[in-house]
Amino acid sequence: MPVTDLLTPLTRPRVMGIVNVTPDSFSDGGRYLATDDAVSHGRELLADGADILDIGGESTRPGATRPLVADELARVVPVIEELAALGAVISVDTMRSEVAGAAIRAGARIVNDVSGGLADPRILRVVADSEAYYAAMHWRAHGATMQQFTDYPAGVVETVRAELESRVEAATRAGIALERIVLDPGLGFSKTAEQNWELLRGLDRIADLGRPILIGASRKAFLGALLADAEGRPRPVGERESAHTAVVVELARAGVWCTRVHDVRATRDAFAVTERMYG
Repeated sequence: MPVTDLLTPLTRPRVMGIVNVTPDSFSDGGRYLATDDAVSHGRELLADGADILDIGGESTRPGATRPLVADELARVVPVIEELAALGAVISVDTMRSEVAGAAIRAGARIVNDVSGGLADPRILRVVADSEAYYAAMHWRAHGATMQQFTDYPAGVVETVRAELESRVEAATRAGIALERIVLDPGLGFSKTAEQNWELLRGLDRIADLGRPILIGASRKAFLGALLADAEGRPRPVGERESAHTAVVVELARAGVWCTRVHDVRATRDAFAVTERMYG
């Protein structure tokens, strides 16, 4: 798929397969830390129908601590080089300007910045000086403290919309063309479980900003809470995929641009059903 076609609407959302090159991600931390394992996993996701591979070397789960820049670079750059050489469309999941720049040089075409430029404002200039697309997520704090910032007096949907709009303004001031910006409301980041559901119900307000929408709901804690057992214990991470599949069906009907997922095959199967039923 030519990179110039990345934001062209399809009859379904694009599928962004997750490749966590980390020891501590909430779902699959450590499974793909070795370069060969990460590349092999990326190949599997492509075979399952991934449109984009999102390569990340820093866990952003609640409570996570940050790796050294050198470690993040060592994790992601070799994986990006190998998968980009296969012709895959690569997104780099990073908040750091140094990593974004190295990833772009290695072949990444999207910078997926969960901080929307707040963690390292220099990342905006790095993207502006390239031809990469920029995905700006709603964010308030790093993983170690982010769940202390869940107060939204004006309502989560309207506040997230306003804060994302400010990130679009910052990105365009830095020189990133509006046509290259994607927005992510940041499910699970400084959000309670109920606030995540409110955001999903209010996606039309985020879409009113006029940019394509990226959603990452895969296996997240709000799904585990929904499926808790009689004692209140959340459904384990690896047993949340059926609920996530239901979410992605609704995302397809809502017209989002892309879903960021662990199980590409299940997501593509769900989209095949929605395409057949609704066109």
